[in-house]
Amino acid sequence: MSSDENHPSPSNPSRKRSGSALRLGLRKKVTSSNLLVLHGCHFGWTVFALCNYPALLTTGILRLEELMDSHIEDYPADVRWEHKVFIELVDSYPGLLDHLTNGKEEDIIHGGELLGKGASGAQGDDTKTLKSAVLEWLVPKGQAVIPPLSRNIKSDRGFNHEVTGALLCPAGLDWLNAETKQSLKSGETAVHGDQWPMFLYARCDYDPEDPWKGLLKSEILVFGFKHVFTSPSSVDREPKATRSSNAYLHGMKSITKGSLAYIATQIWFSLSSSSVFSRTDTVTDSENFYHSILDLLEDPDESEEVAELMMWWTRQIFPNSSSSQRSISKNSALSKIHAK
Repeated sequence: MSSDENHPSPSNPSRKRSGSALRLGLRKKVTSSNLLVLHGCHFGWTVFALCNYPALLTTGILRLEELMDSHIEDYPADVRWEHKVFIELVDSYPGLLDHLTNGKEEDIIHGGELLGKGASGAQGDDTKTLKSAVLEWLVPKGQAVIPPLSRNIKSDRGFNHEVTGALLCPAGLDWLNAETKQSLKSGETAVHGDQWPMFLYARCDYDPEDPWKGLLKSEILVFGFKHVFTSPSSVDREPKATRSSNAYLHGMKSITKGSLAYIATQIWFSLSSSSVFSRTDTVTDSENFYHSILDLLEDPDESEEVAELMMWWTRQIFPNSSSSQRSISKNSALSKIHAK
């Protein structure tokens, strides 16, 4: 995809679309810094991370014009989803929609670049710090990873190491089977992003008869979430969003579906042998992995399981939040008031 497709020319009044905005575009260095950069950081963490923001804004404004004479239900599923992300973005930043609709083409592009700068900057920082931090979470505290893993070089991770290989092994495959292990290590067995690894499951215990059991409740995911959102030092103690934490600075009081998919993808990448986070990386297939998790969490047919999962996570990370209210004691004064 050319740079012109990702960043439409300001002189082009037609604002032609190209591809999906919910795919990573080519990166462009932006030197300006303002509140949009911070908001892009927050939006990427909590709503949608792998996004081409200039294209998302451009196509979103165009689609608003089209919807004056049509209905969003008439569009394909991927377009409806993209428009949903666009609406969430403009609704989350007061005045942004008015600025975009009343501004010039270059205003839309520049706004998208600032949002993208924030999102990609946060992603890059998290990728860098988790690369080292994840090594502390591979085995129980006090035990050593054998053979040792390098903190700076990832070539010995992935299926090249016994510990990371077991964590990344697709659910349903047996890492202890020598033939399976060799096939994964050699690349003969290609692993796609929607073939979820064992580390997503609590205690790496996958039940094919109940695939929801323990899904997205693993200790390593909780550690990763605390590391990014409530501070690295909170990993080993009760979570608390300090004044300097990302959660506090961005007003987070509960877990979002986007933040859970984001952390799962960051951990997935940190365990892999890939050195560069890229949408074209066929080894980790990180973008497909991220989308597949987010698709499940947004699936209306899975709403009951997802609601329980999000409550579980909020209690792990924000135990004092009103969103993690515990059940009311029976026969208490409060229970009698609610019973009226």
